[in-house]
Amino acid sequence: MSPTIPTTQKAVIFETNGGPLEYKDIPVPKPKSNELLINVKYSGVCHTDLHAWKGDWPLDNKLPLVGGHEGAGVVVAYGENVTGWEIGDYAGIKWLNGSCLNCEYCIQGAESSCAKADLSGFTHDGSFQQYATADATQAARIPKEADLAEVAPILCAGITVYKALKTADLRIGQWVAISGAGGGLGSLAVQYAKALGLRVLGIDGGADKGEFVKSLGAEVFVDFTKTKDVVAEVQKLTNGGPHGVINVSVSPHAINQSVQYVRTLGKVVLVGLPSGAVVNSDVFWHVLKSIEIKGSYVGNREDSAEAIDLFTRGLVKAPIKIIGLSELAKVYEQMEAGAIIGRYVVDTSK
Repeated sequence: MSPTIPTTQKAVIFETNGGPLEYKDIPVPKPKSNELLINVKYSGVCHTDLHAWKGDWPLDNKLPLVGGHEGAGVVVAYGENVTGWEIGDYAGIKWLNGSCLNCEYCIQGAESSCAKADLSGFTHDGSFQQYATADATQAARIPKEADLAEVAPILCAGITVYKALKTADLRIGQWVAISGAGGGLGSLAVQYAKALGLRVLGIDGGADKGEFVKSLGAEVFVDFTKTKDVVAEVQKLTNGGPHGVINVSVSPHAINQSVQYVRTLGKVVLVGLPSGAVVNSDVFWHVLKSIEIKGSYVGNREDSAEAIDLFTRGLVKAPIKIIGLSELAKVYEQMEAGAIIGRYVVDTSK
């Protein structure tokens, strides 16, 4: 039997960028011919959600907007052209909701670079609601044995850092530095790096984050609030610098430091998106060390499936704190203060 679908639902929505985050009743959307309707049980909260609300990116988002793009839930309906999905399947809402699938980027598997990309919680109402639509092609397939609360952050944070590590193209046993290791993205990056056989150096601020990052598998930790010369310390601890750096931090200063401490022939991967930031790399040393600076956006369907598989097999665990959807504004406040350890997940029923 098909589940009963209500006509209204609870959601957090804002009318203007930076305006009030309203927890209120809104209509339940109807899926288009190519879409799933997902009863969202849990949704992770990403720093991108904060940017969408503030409107401080050089991209226009939908208004009014329901944010969120780490939604894990159950398929309750779908459009007439959808195949391969059944009512009751577990499904995930990702940042990339849909793309044309036919342009040069989509054909290469770089679907997120598609000019017609539709983005959950940005150009498409996302997962901070009890029922949300998702393109059936891009929706993530979640195994039935998965914990929906714990898998939620994997749908963006996990996939994003996993793709970044693939972009760094490192070999087993090489060093990778995770800048911003104690946050939602960084804590997952540490674990994925360990699962891929890499040695991990974590960078963040505070002794509590140091203990947390080491508990996840980082061999060493650099506390930028106490270390006088971060560049020298990172190079010392990794015997010449890490072979790769994953910058999930939104600190422009931290990003510029990573270009300095990375090892000769190393790769600096940019993930975090601080508004208006610029990477400064001394051309002489950039050439002499033959380093690479790469941007890494969200993963494609293959990356998503691989990231979820590593989670399902128990090699990665999302360190989460569950709160009610009605408390979402508090998480945004903590994000702005840089006070979050791990990842917040909202329970849409509260």
